[in-house]
Amino acid sequence: MIIETDDLIRELLVRWLTEAGYSVAANDSRTNGVALVIADVPNPAQAGAALRELHGRYGAPILATSGRFRRAPAASEGAARRLGVAKVLPKPFTCAELLAAVGQCLDGR
Repeated sequence: MIIETDDLIRELLVRWLTEAGYSVAANDSRTNGVALVIADVPNPAQAGAALRELHGRYGAPILATSGRFRRAPAASEGAARRLGVAKVLPKPFTCAELLAAVGQCLDGR
């Protein structure tokens, strides 16, 4: 499940993940069978409650993406813990970075 406000980024993520063999739904209301939620987080400082609600709704790990996350591994791990998500991925990111993060989230279930 991809929750992304920017249409172009959402389409790119769907394409990258589909080409890598994943089944992808974007901005969909389905709640069953979701293995991972990729969520755009425009303002991480105010996102905790919304991300917890997403986790409760889908029962799946969350990969949070934002241009406000820092690239340093320790900072990313700290942000993930504070937000209650499986992993954070700073924007911009490459296809390889996305696929690696998705793999880590799915392997950690």
